[in-house]
Amino acid sequence: MIPATERATNAVNPARRNFLAFGLLALTGTALAACTTAAADDDDTSAAEETPNDTDIGFFTDMALHHEQALAMCQRVLGRDNGDSVQSLAADILQNQSFERGVMHTWLTVWGESTAPPETVMAWMGMEMPAADMTGLATDEQMSSLSTTTGMDQGRLFLNLMRAHHVGGVHMAAYANEHAAVSTVRATAERMDVIQTYEIGIIDQLLSTTYL
Repeated sequence: MIPATERATNAVNPARRNFLAFGLLALTGTALAACTTAAADDDDTSAAEETPNDTDIGFFTDMALHHEQALAMCQRVLGRDNGDSVQSLAADILQNQSFERGVMHTWLTVWGESTAPPETVMAWMGMEMPAADMTGLATDEQMSSLSTTTGMDQGRLFLNLMRAHHVGGVHMAAYANEHAAVSTVRATAERMDVIQTYEIGIIDQLLSTTYL
């Protein structure tokens, strides 16, 4: 006969198991962020003496704009009834990308560059285009839908839009990590690549389970 305590443990419902698994993934993501942030901090001393190239300036200028939309996405879903997993992920992205945007604006100011949103983007990658067409950005219509959709449908839409957003961000970060001249830019790009790739994995898990 199976003891009552064991039966209770085995009876944990799938939603609870998924949430616990997500929590473990989130803790791992926080550790990744801490490690990559420490690496970036170690590079700051030498970075002040390095001369930025077009990739350094272009990447920080364009990615700061890219982050602005990610922050707007998170603000649209936080505090809404769209599931604990989406709330946790959106809070993590809001914290990480707010920090990264501040770092990028700080360095642009140090270099004497503008922090205003650019009208054209990605010329530093040989892919110049209007800012509205930047890789991974959601359209105005999609952002409007994210604001008006409710419940788990909003959670699903957020996950799909953020996944596409992250894919675009990883594409730019990987290029910057290869071509930037300043060590802090390369470290920041690597951090973004690692964290956003990791978060894409979380999103894929959620879209294949809770947010089918």
